[in-house]
Amino acid sequence: MAALLLRRVHCHYLQAHFGPQLRIRNAVPLGTTRFWNKNIGSNRAVSPHITIYSWSLPVVMSIGRRGTGIAFSAGVSLFGTSALLLPGNFESYLELVKSLCLGPALIHTAKPALVFPLTYHTWNGIRHLMWDLGKGLKIPHVYQSGVAALVLTVLSSMGLAAM
Repeated sequence: MAALLLRRVHCHYLQAHFGPQLRIRNAVPLGTTRFWNKNIGSNRAVSPHITIYSWSLPVVMSIGRRGTGIAFSAGVSLFGTSALLLPGNFESYLELVKSLCLGPALIHTAKPALVFPLTYHTWNGIRHLMWDLGKGLKIPHVYQSGVAALVLTVLSSMGLAAM
């Protein structure tokens, strides 16, 4: 609906600036105008809103996997860009962090906070690879693999954080 409104405003703007010699043809196929008129007349949403769905383990894990993937992509991009643009080398910044004298409480809190998303994304990615092979696609297996991925995430993140 918003696209049709923007298109209509844009058409009026172009006709006002270029005059009647500009001929604008419909970009919307003729068969869909009936659909949009019916949708506008019934006053219903274009697509269902997320609040009408019940939240399940696979849904939450899928959203979490996408979120960790976006965060990792942003983090790697930020780290790479800063390595190119900031003066000095890695050793100088490592010395700077060491000179801050961060206490063990902060370090022992930061390690699991950094490791948990990494292990979660990894184990959930292996789960998705199994699905790509056609394994574990039945609903009970989806829930079992989700619980297994979460258990493996907790265990492996605790192990890596303890190093």
